[in-house]
Amino acid sequence: MNVPDDLKYSADHEWVRADGETVTVGITDYAQGELGDVIFIEFPEPGDTVAAGDTFGTVEAVKTVADLFAPLSGEVLEVNSALEDSPESVNKDPYGTGWIVRIKAGNPEELTRLMDAKAYREHIS
Repeated sequence: MNVPDDLKYSADHEWVRADGETVTVGITDYAQGELGDVIFIEFPEPGDTVAAGDTFGTVEAVKTVADLFAPLSGEVLEVNSALEDSPESVNKDPYGTGWIVRIKAGNPEELTRLMDAKAYREHIS
């Protein structure tokens, strides 16, 4: 199970990579493994505001449809439109080309509420 040490994690299996006020969000390797083959992603619109814990989209897999939950509050800056044509990138490279959205963090303090890699590993074991 791949759990990179440089990321933060939510209990809902989203990962967060912070770069200043901009955070990149995706689903974890564990989550994509549980979902199975991803076939479609429903995105928010750039400019949308999300609140921590709120649903901001869905991931549709062969087995099920799962909600995406915002790990922190802010404004959606960008969505990974490459996933419209290649949703399987979420399965193949969840921490790289499979990222889902970039958000301008409204409250950077919310990052401190997320789990580090060690805590996330314990959460999924």
